[in-house]
Amino acid sequence: MPIIAEHQGDVLFLGLSGRLDSNQAAELETSFLETVAGANKILLDFQGLEFISSAGLRVILMTAKRTKQVGGHLALFGLNANILKVFRVSGFLKILQVFDTREQALEFVNAPE
Repeated sequence: MPIIAEHQGDVLFLGLSGRLDSNQAAELETSFLETVAGANKILLDFQGLEFISSAGLRVILMTAKRTKQVGGHLALFGLNANILKVFRVSGFLKILQVFDTREQALEFVNAPE
């Protein structure tokens, strides 16, 4: 699974595309751990993501926990209707910050404490 990483100031944007299922989850977990090390403002761009499985959800949850441990902020944006439904059914909408646009997510992670 290709991950597009982009820094904008102190914010790390990670763009996901394709399918995030059990076949890609282990690779993505390793890549995320390396990429997010030292970052405490992370935006996950789901605009190119077509599918997410429970294994993919676990990677997202692990990233959220790691970000919280370092006092950081994680926000997701650009979820399509199917992925949004998976997040709703799994309860992830109650524990993660999910926004429609990049601008909204950026405003959240940059909000003063």
